[in-house]
Amino acid sequence: MDSIISVSELKKTYIMGTTQVHALKSITLDIHKNEYVALMGPSGSGKSTLMNLLGCLDTPSAGDYILNGTNVSTMTDGALAEVRNKEIGFVFQTFNLLPRLTALENVALPLVYGGVSKSARLDRARDVLTQVGLGDRVDHKPNELSGGQRQRVAIARALVNDPSIILADEPTGNLDTKTSIEIMEIFEKIQSGGNTVILVTHEPDIADHAHRIIRLRDGLVESDKKNENVVRAADPTHRYNIK
Repeated sequence: MDSIISVSELKKTYIMGTTQVHALKSITLDIHKNEYVALMGPSGSGKSTLMNLLGCLDTPSAGDYILNGTNVSTMTDGALAEVRNKEIGFVFQTFNLLPRLTALENVALPLVYGGVSKSARLDRARDVLTQVGLGDRVDHKPNELSGGQRQRVAIARALVNDPSIILADEPTGNLDTKTSIEIMEIFEKIQSGGNTVILVTHEPDIADHAHRIIRLRDGLVESDKKNENVVRAADPTHRYNIK
């Protein structure tokens, strides 16, 4: 099986005044193409730091990070930004939508940086919004949408560049139980369609949707296990044709 992510002895140390904080002490792991992985751990375990490194939002203090065959651990910020835009779609707990833009404009935004023409951007954004069930909400602004609909817009924005990896940070943290299940259903369909999904969560019932659960503690991998009892929210025969 091909590794899309391979990290070796990854470390991250923050300097806070005269104190050194070892957020990641040494992480070695591989994530394969089309895997569905949950990263778990208590506050201070290092899971957010690892997510930032995997998402190319930060660089490690030591160690190697190979992303889709490219060593990104020593890249400049500009080069990392290009890799991020091409390889990774982000979904955040707080949605991070621009309030003055419509759903369509929010979703099309990442394509601006890729130099895609306006008409092509809007066509692609409309297509992805339709796939997440919001084809009739394209002209609505975030304050005209429910929390679940805003998260669907955020998911569509993450998918619009056709990334290799979807990285979701506590994507159901601001949602009720019913809406959370609907959002997890979307992630299942995305993974079924061929994407790699990495979910950062502290909620066991959300992690149970993943096929593999990696637990961190004190900046180290505490356990890395296949999930033998995957919870499914979706009809497995219904796949999103994201690619």
